Amino acid sequence: MRKEEEIDGLRRRILEELDLTKGVEDEEVYRLIEEYAGRFAREHFLTLKERSEIEQQLFHSMRKLDVLQELIEDETVTEIMVNGADHIFYEKQGRLYEFPKRFSSKEKLEDVIQQIAGFCNRVVNEASPIVDARLADGSRVNIVLEPVALDGAAISIRKFPKNPLEMTDLIAMGALTEEAAELLRILVCSGYNIFISGGTGSGKTTFLNALSQYIPREERIITIEDAAELQLWDKPNLVRLETRNANMEGVAPIAIRDLIRTALRMRPERIIVGECRGAEALDMLQAMNTGHDGSLSTGHANSCKDMLSRLETMVLMGVELPLQAIRSQIASGIDILIHLGRLRDKTRKVLTIAEITGLLEGEIQWQELFRFEEVPGESDCVQGGLVRVGTLRAREKCCRAGFDLAEGERDGL
Repeated sequence: MRKEEEIDGLRRRILEELDLTKGVEDEEVYRLIEEYAGRFAREHFLTLKERSEIEQQLFHSMRKLDVLQELIEDETVTEIMVNGADHIFYEKQGRLYEFPKRFSSKEKLEDVIQQIAGFCNRVVNEASPIVDARLADGSRVNIVLEPVALDGAAISIRKFPKNPLEMTDLIAMGALTEEAAELLRILVCSGYNIFISGGTGSGKTTFLNALSQYIPREERIITIEDAAELQLWDKPNLVRLETRNANMEGVAPIAIRDLIRTALRMRPERIIVGECRGAEALDMLQAMNTGHDGSLSTGHANSCKDMLSRLETMVLMGVELPLQAIRSQIASGIDILIHLGRLRDKTRKVLTIAEITGLLEGEIQWQELFRFEEVPGESDCVQGGLVRVGTLRAREKCCRAGFDLAEGERDGL
């Protein structure tokens, strides 16, 4: 503890020497850090390695995200969870570990929180204690402050790879088969409306990003998200929209629903909504039903069947409509459902690819095209893969796009 206090003292002395009234470059900060850390190392007879660690710790605390920076820079870490200043956990290869380091104080944790929120122009305080944000590398952040978080401010960071996973990567990882991926490529190119479902951490955003790579480069794409996460860098005609929270200065909030309505006036060929959580599901369905073929979105659910029920509930959150009318909108708007899951060995896989076939006696009809079937084995790893269990019925869009599915089915598609 005494060492931490001494390092805090170094940090305060460096900050006192810096002229914070003007922009200070990282090089100037690091020069002072080296000077003070060198003096500290000589006084305490520290090794070069110990001195280097102190320099890094000081720089991270002043210009980065303090103790979290080490986890941010570790590409094998996929999620970071902060439960107050004293408890930090991280996920690596699907398993949770406790991080041995901690924040020096609650105040330091609050400084990091304000730094994260400020980067994407978000406000988080006692009046607005919950906020979604993102880091410079695109990682998704959720922040909850005291007193809502009883044991201290909580931060959840979902990291994304610097190079987004492509469908070939997901195939190599066993998330789906080449046969299923080829069918999805045809469906995306042909303009089928696709909805991806799954639980928390099942890989919905990663899969949506990979699926979006199949969209032809010449098409105009509008993405709509709470916090921008999708990485469609190879699409030249791309517009990225992000929601905005209200703040104490009277700035009005801009919700997903507002952005979907705006997107309809921006001549979109594809609309991609990062996630439907509430009443915006109605606007998404209306977009799908008004000529914006090839739209994509995701939602939380335990299965394809549950996702259809959740969509009904989400629409009812925004407007009172007869259930029959809502089901009609869903059946005519969404063509394909893809359900992802996280299995007991922590791997993420496509569990179901299904086609919505219409409405019969007031019930939405759908059929499975692919289903994950597990193969018994002695290994702790789940064995098995997607098996074709049905063939696509609605082929008009494929035909208009020039794809011959009949020929593909003879080859195994």
